[in-house]
Amino acid sequence: MKLEGKVAYITGGTKGIGYGIAESLLEQGMKVAISGRSQESADTAVKSLNNPDKVLGLVSNVAKLEDEQKAVAAILEKWGQLDVVMANAGVGHFAPIDELEDDKWHQMIDTNLNGVFHTLKASVEALKKSEGYYMTLASLAGTNFFATAAGYNATKFGVVGFTQAAMLDLRKYNIKVTTIMPGSVASHFNSNEPSDKDAWKIQPEDIGKLVVDLLAMHPRTLPSKIEVRPTRPDLK
Repeated sequence: MKLEGKVAYITGGTKGIGYGIAESLLEQGMKVAISGRSQESADTAVKSLNNPDKVLGLVSNVAKLEDEQKAVAAILEKWGQLDVVMANAGVGHFAPIDELEDDKWHQMIDTNLNGVFHTLKASVEALKKSEGYYMTLASLAGTNFFATAAGYNATKFGVVGFTQAAMLDLRKYNIKVTTIMPGSVASHFNSNEPSDKDAWKIQPEDIGKLVVDLLAMHPRTLPSKIEVRPTRPDLK
């Protein structure tokens, strides 16, 4: 894919991994729409990215299909195409299963799992036209289960399975589909505030570079599931 002038949509793109991906795509000359849960967060991120002609800030709750449909419609109205979609929005609540609250279980299901479906459902026809790329941001928690993470594991195992099955459905349209499964990332996830203590972790710009490399890969080759982890977790 020639990246100059292509259009991307990143859910949950106002901070953390999504923001790092947005920065990397802008550096390649792409136009980027990012969504967040509030107009304030979207506007702040757009201002920080400092490229107003090529950045569109949107409000969307991925748990609602109609929000994602409106977001995609706004992108198509502004730029007339959609080439890359990154379903990045996600939440995590961690507690032993006998203590996990019902509302937190459903928030993870609605955002992490239903959200990736809503994002694809809203964008798939545009991706068919562009023969584009759909990516999901899963986690190593989508293949490795651990205590206190039953709800989070359930969603991320689901995201991995959903994305791999969607890949089989969509490749006949020349749509490439990949799930990225990071380990520890220096992001705002789970109320973390990135600082020097996170230097051992994967950085958001590292995921951004990975996305750029995927987009630049020859169309005959598809890394459909990618695990990525810190090189030296012993340094934490």
